[in-house]
Amino acid sequence: MSGIAQDWEPVVIRKKAPTAAARKDEKAVNAARRSGAEIETVKKSNAGSNKAASSSTSLNTRKLDEDTENLSHDKVPTELKKAIMQARQDKKLTQAQLAQLINEKPQIIQEYESGKAIPNQQIISKLERALGAKLRGKK
Repeated sequence: MSGIAQDWEPVVIRKKAPTAAARKDEKAVNAARRSGAEIETVKKSNAGSNKAASSSTSLNTRKLDEDTENLSHDKVPTELKKAIMQARQDKKLTQAQLAQLINEKPQIIQEYESGKAIPNQQIISKLERALGAKLRGKK
């Protein structure tokens, strides 16, 4: 039992030195001012001006103003809208039921019937199969 010895050296725990972000913290700067420490302030060259973002916009703006080409997506033609609605009503299906048959969301059927959708040949062929009607071209 006498072989056990204890080590009684003092253990000193210190706080870590403040990080760079903590040194720039407003509280730390104010504390340094009160204690009379030297504070260095450096103004960054483009700070807060956002000059880099606004310098090249005038060229792009002019190009956009000169561009008169009308760019828009194709919309569902009126004949297709009416054909989908008619075929769906003939089969006594709701938009949601038709959507479930072709594994699409009901919103897609709504968009096709209202003419807001961008025509997708895969979806149109699914609709043709589910409704048993030819929707594209008169054959």
